[in-house]
Amino acid sequence: MKWEGERQSDNVEDRRGGGGGFGIGGRGIGIGTIAIALLAWGVFGINPLTTIGVLSGGGGSPQIVQQGPSKAPPADDRNAAFVSTVLASTEDVWGQIFQQGGARYQQPRLVLFRGATPTACGTGQSAMGPFYCPGDQKVYLDMNFFDTMTRQLGAPGEFARAYVVAHEVGHHVQNLLGVTGKVDSMRGRISETQQNQLSVRLELQADCYAGIWANRSQQAKQWLDADDIESAVNAAQQIGDDTLQKRGQGYAVPDSFTHGSSAQRVRWFMQGYKSGSMKACDTFNAQGL
Repeated sequence: MKWEGERQSDNVEDRRGGGGGFGIGGRGIGIGTIAIALLAWGVFGINPLTTIGVLSGGGGSPQIVQQGPSKAPPADDRNAAFVSTVLASTEDVWGQIFQQGGARYQQPRLVLFRGATPTACGTGQSAMGPFYCPGDQKVYLDMNFFDTMTRQLGAPGEFARAYVVAHEVGHHVQNLLGVTGKVDSMRGRISETQQNQLSVRLELQADCYAGIWANRSQQAKQWLDADDIESAVNAAQQIGDDTLQKRGQGYAVPDSFTHGSSAQRVRWFMQGYKSGSMKACDTFNAQGL
């Protein structure tokens, strides 16, 4: 992925001043146990209210968090420069798409943190993996997750990391379009299995939106090659619910899926990548996923 020298986004906050592990229920959890936590909680959560609430011991109700002045990442931080460049590209792509639809794209902010950080959805923690909080329209990322992807999840490569960022930005797009709110409004009104099924469709649509970004950014920059797409496809395969469950407990329970199987995640990412079209990403009306 030829990203050096491309525009970097100004919408990146660096909160990595703290350090080390963090406590959950009186027990310390360090970076080495992130993969185990991911198997339990999933990788890309777009409904952090419940998950963060459980992790932090609270009820998960949204809270407005007062933050000090935001700080930009150091200029010599290569990993931060990379995610800033990817975020800038998503801004360009979605800004153009929204403009073509007669709307203005509201850019999200991306927060880099280490261990734990306050969010409008509660306390965000590294064990959740990257996530998007609708309450403050921010993507939260502990970049140690990239090491986890490579060493423990078998998903190396820069474009695999770009896919992570683009997926979370896809959840921001869903939030702007009102899709996230509609899905969340069904919570408590339908069964857990039905809620899981809606969550799968939401996640697969975010995968498809990540594919749209890959398509449009490639058209604009020609910065990808075949190995990059293979890297993203491999990442999608490694984080499918069936793959994670089999790795963690030896078998898969489809009714408990919240993000989709490996095959589904690959299919919908590629659907977005091949089409570059929002209409191709209507997972909610798709007969088969």
